[in-house]
Amino acid sequence: MPGRARRTRRGAGRLRGWGGVAGMALALAVAAGALIPLTRHGGADGAAGVAGPGIARAVQAKADDCKDPEASLAPSSADGPNIDAIKRRGKLIAGVDQNSFRWGYRNPATRTLEGFDIDLVKAIAKNILGDENAVIYRAIPTSQRIPALQNGTVDVVVRTMTVNCTRIKQASFSTAYFEAGQQVLAPKTSAITGFDDSLKGKRVCVAAGSTAFDALKANAHGADYQDFTVPNQLDCLVRLQQNLVDAVVTDNALAAGQAAQDPAVQLKGSPFTTEYYGVAVKLGNTDLVQRINQVLVDYRAGGANSPWMTAYRHWLAADLPGISGPPAPKYRTG
Repeated sequence: MPGRARRTRRGAGRLRGWGGVAGMALALAVAAGALIPLTRHGGADGAAGVAGPGIARAVQAKADDCKDPEASLAPSSADGPNIDAIKRRGKLIAGVDQNSFRWGYRNPATRTLEGFDIDLVKAIAKNILGDENAVIYRAIPTSQRIPALQNGTVDVVVRTMTVNCTRIKQASFSTAYFEAGQQVLAPKTSAITGFDDSLKGKRVCVAAGSTAFDALKANAHGADYQDFTVPNQLDCLVRLQQNLVDAVVTDNALAAGQAAQDPAVQLKGSPFTTEYYGVAVKLGNTDLVQRINQVLVDYRAGGANSPWMTAYRHWLAADLPGISGPPAPKYRTG
């Protein structure tokens, strides 16, 4: 940031880990040539402490009631105006991450976009269009997830996006497909113990528009985070690698993958929130929400052999062990 270079140079040194996540970030950027970047245009056609499997339950919805923001609409296989628009186009336009290891990233060796979120995008495309590869991927930073839906740049956002009371006023969400929590990531040698007063006076990196940013805004524990707010969460890990910040606050689901890339860092303390990831669509696109919820019904079905568990074992189990299944869906009534 202009005017802040002097502060952020403190302690800059060599990268740690397997060549440094900064190296991976560069490799991902080079390999991402086939990924369409975020563009702005309008028009509809342009457009781990995790709960195990459970029985879906209904939640009585009232005006301004936000006790269960992750409760969504009942699933349906019916078409509607937004699904019809996707079918006419012949492609699902999905907003994703390209830098989150295990979740949404372009494999620098194969140039293939991969991850847990990417598998879910493919399942949605398969259900609507009959082809899991009928997808246009758009890379969007954390801070642009809601705007990308509002201006019709994408049909869906599948990007480790937490459903909360603020966001359900800005976008419509599917039922939860993953449970996570905010946690602190810092060097193993750091005296930081978690999201507590050990952060006082520390340089803490956070992604703009994230729930981690909201948590720090509510109680920073004396940390300096405003000078170290960045567009993308991976930018924080690069800064941590370069000793430009002392810690990162982010989803533990993302941080676990980052810790796996660099054995010199670790999660500190315990998760201090419980959050649910959902698939986001433009506010009011109810037919698409209900269709995605039907996709998720099928995605969860099958117990240990479900598509959800298959994706979990392939992408996440090594870094987030012990998860027995997805969170049970909640549906709104009334």
